[in-house]
Amino acid sequence: MSFSSEAKNELCRVALHHQCCARAEAYGVLLYCNVFSPHEIRIMTEHAGFAARLPKLFHKAFGIGFDRLPEEEWKNKAVFQITDADKLTHIMDVLGYDRSQSLAVHINLAMVEEECCRASFLRGAFLAGGSVIDPEKRYHLEIATSHKRASGEMEVLLREMEASPKSVLRSGYYVIYFKQSEHIEELLTRIGAPVAAMEVMNTKVEKELRNQINRKLNCDTANLDKAVDAARGQIEGIRRLEKFGVMAQLPDKLKETAEKRLLHPELTLAELADEFDPPITKSCLNHRLRKLMEYTKLLEGTQV
Repeated sequence: MSFSSEAKNELCRVALHHQCCARAEAYGVLLYCNVFSPHEIRIMTEHAGFAARLPKLFHKAFGIGFDRLPEEEWKNKAVFQITDADKLTHIMDVLGYDRSQSLAVHINLAMVEEECCRASFLRGAFLAGGSVIDPEKRYHLEIATSHKRASGEMEVLLREMEASPKSVLRSGYYVIYFKQSEHIEELLTRIGAPVAAMEVMNTKVEKELRNQINRKLNCDTANLDKAVDAARGQIEGIRRLEKFGVMAQLPDKLKETAEKRLLHPELTLAELADEFDPPITKSCLNHRLRKLMEYTKLLEGTQV
């Protein structure tokens, strides 16, 4: 099951307690469903939870049933339809539309004055025309409708709720979308899907942690490569000092350092410093190795 379907399952479990909220949710469904006109309402969905919720929602909101219900064992898409004139008139009256006039679909703000009703309205819109991508892949939530005016007013409504949606026209549909994880979390929580919102949040934390680990590993690898290259250069220089008999002329501390480096070529500076008795500091060891390399350069100069 997709992340979007799981989020909608969670939304479909929200109880229908108050008629005002049921009406607001049904209103959101109608503005984002397949057909909403003075002559027909048609809602099509592939989501089983939403299909099970619709008859209860419309009964609670309007006290009516659908004229057409999907078959008991429907496949692909469930279709709900209302064509009865009296039912359509009643729904239009409740939502503040005049069925006798040409229907310009817009948001009747009187239906979403209360915070709970706004959340319900957004829930209905998302159930009918929304989707959210698995946050493991990327952050993207969108709600699409064929009604330009309703989409524009929805964007204004969301901005009044301190959200920051973007909009685009895609294949004849007006799409409002979010690409920032925190905005997706806030919206899912607001409309009744806190578990899905928490999943987005947890995924974001895990991604950030993985990125931090990868950055550290890359940094550690780069540092290790540098240490290996430095150790290799030190050993090559010490071998040259041995070859030309310079080692015997070095101070005891430098001879000891050269011997330790040849004996432990794999150790880092800090680890090699601990091999001395008594241990010396990393800074002290680094100073001695630099002196050895200076002798190597002097040797190279005499060999030119």
